[in-house]
Amino acid sequence: MAFLAIVVGLAGGVGAVGFRYLINFVQTLGYGSADELLDVVQNIPWVVRIIVPALGGLLVGLLVYFFAREAKGHGVPEVMEAVALKGGVIRKRLVVVKSLASAICIGSGGSVGREGPIVQIGSAIGSSVGQFLNVSPDRMRTLVGCGAAAGIAATFNAPIAGSMFALEIILGDFGLATFSPIVISAVTATAVSRHYLGDFPAFIVPHYELVSVWEFPLYISMGFFCAFIAFAFIKTLYRVEDLFDAFVFPEYLKAVVGGLILGVAGMAFPHILGVGYGAIDLSLVQKISWWLLLLLIVIKIMATSITIGSGGSGGIFAPSLFLGAMAGGFFGVVVHAIFPGITASPGAYGIVGMGAVVSATTHGPLTAILMLFEMTGDYKIILPLMITCIISSLAVRWLLKESIYTLKLIRRGVDIREGREVNILKSIKVGDVMNSSVETVPENMGLEAFSRMVSKSKYNSFPVTGANGRLTGILSFNDYSEAIFNDDLKDLIIARDIATKKVVTVTTEDNLFLALERITQKDFSIMPVVSPEDHLKLEGVLTRRDIIGAYDKAVIKKSLFTKADT
Repeated sequence: MAFLAIVVGLAGGVGAVGFRYLINFVQTLGYGSADELLDVVQNIPWVVRIIVPALGGLLVGLLVYFFAREAKGHGVPEVMEAVALKGGVIRKRLVVVKSLASAICIGSGGSVGREGPIVQIGSAIGSSVGQFLNVSPDRMRTLVGCGAAAGIAATFNAPIAGSMFALEIILGDFGLATFSPIVISAVTATAVSRHYLGDFPAFIVPHYELVSVWEFPLYISMGFFCAFIAFAFIKTLYRVEDLFDAFVFPEYLKAVVGGLILGVAGMAFPHILGVGYGAIDLSLVQKISWWLLLLLIVIKIMATSITIGSGGSGGIFAPSLFLGAMAGGFFGVVVHAIFPGITASPGAYGIVGMGAVVSATTHGPLTAILMLFEMTGDYKIILPLMITCIISSLAVRWLLKESIYTLKLIRRGVDIREGREVNILKSIKVGDVMNSSVETVPENMGLEAFSRMVSKSKYNSFPVTGANGRLTGILSFNDYSEAIFNDDLKDLIIARDIATKKVVTVTTEDNLFLALERITQKDFSIMPVVSPEDHLKLEGVLTRRDIIGAYDKAVIKKSLFTKADT
């Protein structure tokens, strides 16, 4: 496994470096230079600023729509879904499509990050290696995690943070068998990245110092502030996505509209274009005014939401860092003006703010803490960073249970916390599985007749119906056995007298997960299925065996489909 981890790490590192060069190539084609986009766009005609993002949106829309729909958006949720529900299997073509789509989107000015795409690309590489060698599902998932770790590690020159991202967010597994190969991949990818790009931090890191212990309450307050920013970002992103989904327009052309809007906004605020690392550096060295810091938070949230919501391809990690730098910088300016004697420079608060917003959006405080610590290399930052990241993460969880990644899956009806079984069962309707040939018991049936019926039937429970055929109860063999021993009354008792009147039912439109939950709670062998419009109109019955059989067929079908699609 260690050898495979090295292979995935090498491939992931090369992929990350190649992806950087591909972005630079696209940017050079569009804007004439591969330098920092913030500097480049200020020296080109306004027409180019509008046309290039729109043209990029057109190319991205066509690539995603016709070749790989999962390449749309920020990519990490798709990897999480593959790990949780598909045994780590990711389509091989995704490596090429995601690389091209995201490079075009970012290089043309899309307000997204390169970290999400490289996680998806690295994960697809790991999955491809696993598929080629036909490894077990557990090893496949580990290789996917290795690819994700390699991508983050190579991008930020931060092997510890890359490892933690894969373990905390992608896999949710800190076991030694998983931890070791992921660390090996992250270290390998970092070595590759440093060889080609040099050993430099991702951002200009200002000097940090904790001036006074009285700053800790201020950092706690900033944690809540950053949580609010993260909450606004998550809600806006998916609200804008819903608006574009409802927009009656060819799917592959929606990104053109997003690109046009972005280009217009970029004329006034070029800071929002591309990954935004140039603007982050300016905020950390205090070269952006307090009012622009505050304004850029709002503009960046909208810009990223429009880019992704319209169909663009790119990550949310860099935008989260951007928002954190602006929020922390603004907060630092305010508190430094009020308490100049006991507070550090605004740039120090900007560094901590970056970690806080990342922690809140991803629900990954460990990743955020270790990433910012690796980038600064300063132990003194660790205490404020820890408390701010934890506060922001807890606060946003109180406002929104899901992270920016898991919420995307929830919106699709996929809950990775519940596991593979739940999601498969939720995808199957009761009406597709139920037995329509129902053996019913009339209300006035005597015990002798019921005894003969039970002896000939494969069921031991039966729906009880009235004269009009409507459901009035359910009668089990246990109910019958209790009544049959009463010699005085057994000849007088009819089905209606001993049947359970409060019947637990499901409708034809309900899913099998709900049906299994109800049938298990009540310990029934069968469950009546009724019409969604009329809960007394009997449509069929459902047994546990029916549910298990349908699940097994769905698993086999899904497995065959996945193999054929890779």
